[in-house]
Amino acid sequence: MLKDNPLISIVTLTWNTTSITCDFLRSINEHGTYKNIEVIVVDNGSKEDPTEVFKAIYPAVKVICNGKNLGFTGGNNVGIRAAKGDYLFIVNNDTEFTPGLLEGLLEIFEKYPDAGIVSPKFHYFFHKGTIEYAGYNTVNIFTGRNGMVGCRETDEGQYNEIKVTNYAHGGGMMVPRRIIDEVGPLPEQFFIYYEEFDWCEQIKRKGYKVYYQPKSLIYHKESMTTGKSSAFKTFYHTKNRIFFMRRNAPVPARLVFFTYFTLLTIPKNTLTFLFKGQKEHLRSFWKGILWQFNRSITFN
Repeated sequence: MLKDNPLISIVTLTWNTTSITCDFLRSINEHGTYKNIEVIVVDNGSKEDPTEVFKAIYPAVKVICNGKNLGFTGGNNVGIRAAKGDYLFIVNNDTEFTPGLLEGLLEIFEKYPDAGIVSPKFHYFFHKGTIEYAGYNTVNIFTGRNGMVGCRETDEGQYNEIKVTNYAHGGGMMVPRRIIDEVGPLPEQFFIYYEEFDWCEQIKRKGYKVYYQPKSLIYHKESMTTGKSSAFKTFYHTKNRIFFMRRNAPVPARLVFFTYFTLLTIPKNTLTFLFKGQKEHLRSFWKGILWQFNRSITFN
């Protein structure tokens, strides 16, 4: 049983996205129906201190300014350490709340003692009614990639049942403080991308499950900070896809992945970047591969 009205810490990051974060804070004011919350915004080294702007919209907000960009993992871990809540809702600043969001997520921990982490249903902000996330498929052992259940489908209630899923959505995931104390914070070796998958694997190794709660809905503007395609993304997706498989795939699956990656992915991506004249992407792709050498596998 949950204690009555537990404190929820809402933790979000901002990095040169002040206006986006202002929209996020307004959405909590306008649509947040659960009131026992603290809101923590971690600024990841923006050019200008946004504290006063945020406080003008949400006076109770706690703003923590990092001296540099610590990434999704490091920045959120700063917020996690500062949080006082019994439950932490780690959420992107390019999202907007809907009524009942937090209540629905809390309900999972009330009903399912084996719950370790839960995400809501995601709709695209600019295409409301279209699903982004209704759970995650398992990671493909050949490609090291996976897809979101229901992605780009019109929401007609086809995913309106609570279910155990493979991974939480990093854009919005609620975790009890006791789970973080047991498992550890977000794995900072990832910086950004694949970190929520790795964290979920660590949570599952402790015997807990990942849940999807369709009753809770959040709108996502998607890739407002890093952009939809960049050399930055190419590096971290390459690096972390390999690193995730090294840390989490069983040995037979790991062998399949590395065989596929070496014989197919490397030649294909190298030739594609060369053909398109994308030299920065090509450099980032190989940088992500070479990063793996002399990197040992450790956990929190």
